[in-house]
Amino acid sequence: MQPSRDISRLIEIMAALRNPDGGCPWDLEQDFASIRHYTIEEAYEVSDAIERGDFGDLREELGDLLLQPIYHAQMATEAGHFDIGDVIYGITEKLIRRHPHVFGEEAARNAEMAKGRWEAIKVEERAAKAARQGNHTPSLLDDVPQVLPALARAEKLTKRAAKVGFDWPDFASVQAKVEEELAEVAEARTSGNAAATHEEIGDLLFAVANLARKAGVDAEGALRDANVKFTRRFHYVEDRCRQNGIAPAAAGLERLDAYWNEIRAADKD
Repeated sequence: MQPSRDISRLIEIMAALRNPDGGCPWDLEQDFASIRHYTIEEAYEVSDAIERGDFGDLREELGDLLLQPIYHAQMATEAGHFDIGDVIYGITEKLIRRHPHVFGEEAARNAEMAKGRWEAIKVEERAAKAARQGNHTPSLLDDVPQVLPALARAEKLTKRAAKVGFDWPDFASVQAKVEEELAEVAEARTSGNAAATHEEIGDLLFAVANLARKAGVDAEGALRDANVKFTRRFHYVEDRCRQNGIAPAAAGLERLDAYWNEIRAADKD
């Protein structure tokens, strides 16, 4: 077996790994549930390579991600559900159907018209899917994946609801809602009610995700960037402690905060 640029070779390799006669013992033990977290992890690693602008890593991570649908399709083939050809047919059919302005006779004069047509077709697809599943009252929220990170899912839920006008009229209105939720968190904390505090913090985070959407900001991406910034600044604080021969745990909040303010000021220069 030799490497190849042809995807058929990847399919052959996966089939060989899953072959009970001479295949890989680890691969033979896997099922859909046991490898699903790898699928999610590989998508995040692709995103990380993009954010770092590392195209060598991106090439490699895209390969790792590409393996995942091949792996799932191989297991589905073994179980008699579908094969990789069905997967490819399905996505090509969907892309052709959702782009009548490219592959059909409809015209889209600009990107906004194309997006509008795409959304209209997705509404039709949701209704058809609900009918197939015996649910004749489809919801706009039906296909928002449960496994999305909570912040990203909150943003997507509010975006979907906004399509039918269920939305705050402007940014200031959402900002007021965030302030209201923050006050309710404080009230719950004052009451000592742990369950209420949990609920109100959830409401606050949901409102912040809505605020990000209203501002045109990717909430998940913004929080990820904030995590990176915090990590970098905290590393600086730890380095300053080492330079002064003191353990961070023994430095005290005043000293740690002073170091933190140093790196904050440097970031603004």
